Amino acid sequence: MRTVSIPGDWPTTEAQARTIQDELRSRVVLDEPGPAPGTGHVTGVDVAYDDERDLVAAAAVVLDAATLEVVEEATAVGRVSFPYVPGLLAFREIPTVLAALDSLRADPGTVVCDGYGRAHPRRFGLASHLGVLTGLPSIGVAKNPFTFSYEEPGTPRGSFSPLVEGDEEVGRALRTQDGVKPVFVSVGHRVSLDNACAHTLRLTPRYRLPESTRRADALCRRALREATVRGLPE
Repeated sequence: MRTVSIPGDWPTTEAQARTIQDELRSRVVLDEPGPAPGTGHVTGVDVAYDDERDLVAAAAVVLDAATLEVVEEATAVGRVSFPYVPGLLAFREIPTVLAALDSLRADPGTVVCDGYGRAHPRRFGLASHLGVLTGLPSIGVAKNPFTFSYEEPGTPRGSFSPLVEGDEEVGRALRTQDGVKPVFVSVGHRVSLDNACAHTLRLTPRYRLPESTRRADALCRRALREATVRGLPE
């Protein structure tokens, strides 16, 4: 497990963070379809927090996109790098997530975040932020619709409806299992929305949430438990 320090130039105020968001958002690529679902690798990333100890642990789990078998996994732990501010949550975890991704030897392929990409008040959630910083295709698959509206999709697996703000479609509510609550898919970087939904369905053969997210969630929680026991070096 890698231990991460907060970068010296990391933003410390909301104004600084929003300025960075505005600059990086202009680099998001929305006109590429992205890798074909079921090919190459798919990497799930997730984080777990211990707010009392000011710790965050990140995990990156590389799966074979065809078989969903684990190819490689990596973890990193560090101090929480930004206060809790809705819309700026990526700044709390990106240094640790990047460290986990950087520890991988395998090609990550498409990165799947437990969160949002374009489905974000400033159209630049964690999936977009990570995609721009790494250059990797990325998507967000979230458990709830955040502040956006949607009509309930049809009952069968694969049904979807637009996730909208006003007239703008920012993602989709996607049913990954028959009759089960949908997930909320949005483009991060270098992947089309159709392709992001297709990836999500390939990653959910048995459960509501993607296998990439399920495995990364379990791994980052384990890494956090280990970090709370041994502590971080000063």
